[in-house]
Amino acid sequence: MSAAVEEPQFQNGVASTDEPKPEPAADPKVEETKETLIQPPPSTEQTEKQHPSTEQTEKQPPSTEQTLNPALRKDEGNRTFTMRELLTELKSEGEDSVTDASQGNTPHQLAEQNNAAMELINSVTGVDEEGRSRQRILTFAAKRYANAIERNPEDYDALYNWALVLQESADNVSLDSTSPSKDALLEEACKKYDEATRLCPTLHDAFYNWAIAISDRAKMRGRTKEAEELWKQATKNYEKAVQLNWNSPQALNNWGLALQELSAIVPAREKQTIVRTAISKFRAAIQLQFDFHRAIYNLGTVLYGLAEDTLRTGGTVNPREVSPNELYSQSAIYIAAAHALKPSYSVYSSALRLVRSMLPLPYLKAGYLTAPPAGIPVAPHSDWKRSQFVLNHEGLQQASKNEQKQVTRSLSGRTGDFSPDRRAIRIEVPDIVSVSACADLTLPPGAGLCIETIHGPVFLVADSWEALDGWLDAIRLVYTIYARGKADVLAGIITG
Repeated sequence: MSAAVEEPQFQNGVASTDEPKPEPAADPKVEETKETLIQPPPSTEQTEKQHPSTEQTEKQPPSTEQTLNPALRKDEGNRTFTMRELLTELKSEGEDSVTDASQGNTPHQLAEQNNAAMELINSVTGVDEEGRSRQRILTFAAKRYANAIERNPEDYDALYNWALVLQESADNVSLDSTSPSKDALLEEACKKYDEATRLCPTLHDAFYNWAIAISDRAKMRGRTKEAEELWKQATKNYEKAVQLNWNSPQALNNWGLALQELSAIVPAREKQTIVRTAISKFRAAIQLQFDFHRAIYNLGTVLYGLAEDTLRTGGTVNPREVSPNELYSQSAIYIAAAHALKPSYSVYSSALRLVRSMLPLPYLKAGYLTAPPAGIPVAPHSDWKRSQFVLNHEGLQQASKNEQKQVTRSLSGRTGDFSPDRRAIRIEVPDIVSVSACADLTLPPGAGLCIETIHGPVFLVADSWEALDGWLDAIRLVYTIYARGKADVLAGIITG
């Protein structure tokens, strides 16, 4: 969701031009991005509910220069190569092989492993001329890394880059029966990542890309026990990548996706815990990058699925738990925000058409907050009152008692508007400086919310910590949409 011009990375696959493409990461390979098409909620007459269907993962195509450059840079600064340099190396490839062989220091077992991997690489044929050309470059790179490992079996840089080549080659596998399977290439890549991380346990890029390779293997196995184990491995590697590099929204987003896939396989008693963990990962990714539209959209889809599951099992038993209707509304907020940030993405547009009616139109969000008297941010606890607030593209405003009835009617399906009470709290989006949770003895007990504005702070208290997360996300998203110049898109969604 970055508004800045994105530098393309060397990545797997070819994505269509009109569908979402993954954000470029600091890591050499892009994160996987699952786009989920939300099905419309059934009417009350329907006996069976429709569920979200999943599209294939879209991955950003590499640029021309990067396609010719399989030696990718890690944080330590590995040197990259141009096409001319690679072709120059081809001329000296034979000499290098003779020199390396003359050393005679390669163990027999290592030589066998190298030969097996090279046989896989050499057997790959691209599906078209571009793919074949790309594969030739990958083959040249693989030979170089094999030679490097023969010279120094503990060269984790070479192991890591060789794993990348194997992973990229997996996307070049054609339907020709003489080619190795994609799974075989990915399995070999996983072995290289395993060895690289054994030699260098802090290599977070390797854990990240290893997790992507495992995820790709899991997808080939459907909803089987083997797939479940692979998804669990993928989540552990994403967790390790995040531990080593906490400032990676892409890794957090992928972690959430892997958990979401895992939740569809595990027994029902384990599902909700995994889903809520996935929600926390998507939310953490958004908190690192407020305009990360893929994480925003993915959070919307997982909330929609949670609403479906909750409704299917008879709704909430504990009054403190969020109701299915509230989950549907939360889902719609994130999908609307993703569409506002990237209105050209057809997946977002399609999903929005199906969930828009779940919003408290003509607002993005409506709910209760405990607030002090307007203009008195610090007041005795007895003066704080729980009242309804609404959020739209213009800002957050407090509703009077009479106006709250209109908002309630709008939540039940009838849209309505009102003029805010001059004595009510109103915060304009352009005035917002920051939004955060807060804990202060001057506030009533509960989940404190602080909105810093150019006019000073505004303190509010949410009904619960979970409700606070919803308000924090919604206000930040509205401000981000405004800062990216897309407020008119959001206005069209909720007022059109």
